[in-house]
Amino acid sequence: MSSKLIDVRYAASALKTIDIELDALQTLRSALRAPELRRSVELAIEALATTRGQVVVTGMGKSGHIARKIAATMRSTGTSAVYLHPGEASHGDLGLITPDDVVLAITWSGETSELGDVFRYCNQYGVKLIVATSFPDSTAGRAADICLSMPPVREACPNELAPTSSTTLQLVLGDALAVALIEARGFTSTDFRVFHPGGKLGAQLCTVGEIMGTGDSIPKVGSDASLTSATIEMSRKRYGCTAVVDQNERLIGAFTDGDLRRCIAAYDLNDNIGLHMSPNPLSVTPDTRASDALRILNDNAVSVLFVVDGERLAGIVHIHDIVRAGAA
Repeated sequence: MSSKLIDVRYAASALKTIDIELDALQTLRSALRAPELRRSVELAIEALATTRGQVVVTGMGKSGHIARKIAATMRSTGTSAVYLHPGEASHGDLGLITPDDVVLAITWSGETSELGDVFRYCNQYGVKLIVATSFPDSTAGRAADICLSMPPVREACPNELAPTSSTTLQLVLGDALAVALIEARGFTSTDFRVFHPGGKLGAQLCTVGEIMGTGDSIPKVGSDASLTSATIEMSRKRYGCTAVVDQNERLIGAFTDGDLRRCIAAYDLNDNIGLHMSPNPLSVTPDTRASDALRILNDNAVSVLFVVDGERLAGIVHIHDIVRAGAA
C-alpha cells in the first residue's frame, strides 16, 4: 500500500473521530437546553459560587485527568479548587474535605468503586456533593445532592470502549461550569492576571502604568517654550518627541522629530512651540492594557503614546517598552 493511501485512510479515521465527538457535543447541548439538566446545572453553579470553602474535584482514571483539568481551570479563573485522587482519599486525604466545601465528582459510569469512600464521607459530614455521570440511577447518581445527568453518547473508539466522546463531554461541561463561575463572581481580566503573572498571558495583561516612563524620564515642555528648548528637551530623552503641557500639567500637544525636520529649515527656532506642535496627541490611561496600547500604536502608525490620568500628563510609553514587556 502506498504512503499516500495510508495517509488518506488515517486522515479519514481522524475526521470520523472528530465527527463522532461533534455529534456528542451537539447531544450535550440539546440535553442542557432541556429543563432537567438545565436546572441541575443552575443548582450546581449556585452551590459552587456560594461555597464558603473550596471546590474539591475528584475522579478516577480518564475521568480523573479531566477532573484535574477542571480544578486547574477553576483555580486560574478565581474559584478556589483542588483535585482529590480517590485512591489517596481512602488513605488519609479525605481530611482535605471540610464541611464548607463542595465536592464535584466526575464518573461516566457512576459505579467507580474508588469514589465510594468519598461519597460516604460527604454523606456523613454533610458536604454537598455534585456528581456528573451518564447514569443518574447509578451508585454515584443516587449519592449526589445534585446530579448532572450527562446524555449517553457513542465513543469514537472503533471498539466503543476507550473514553473519547465521554471525556470530551466531561471536559466541556467542566469548562461550562468554570466560565459560568467567572460570570457569577464578576471575575475580570485584571483578576485573571493576578493568577497569571508570568509568561505570555501575564505580559499581555500588564497595564501601561506598569511599564511607562514617569517623572524626569518624561520629555515635556511648557506651552511658552520655544522651538529650541523643545528640541533640546526632546534630544535629552529617548522617545523622539516631547509633550507640551499647560500650567496645570495638562497634555495639550506633542512635538516630534518629524515636526522638527519640517520646521528647522523654514522657521525661526525662537518661535513658540504652540505654533508647531500637534494638538491633542494620542494618549491612553495608566490602566490601559499593554496589548491594547500596542494595537493603538500599530493602527495609527506611531511609536509613542502619552499616558494621562484625567487630563494631566502621567507618563509616556514607547512601542519598544511594550515589546520588552513581552506583550507583543
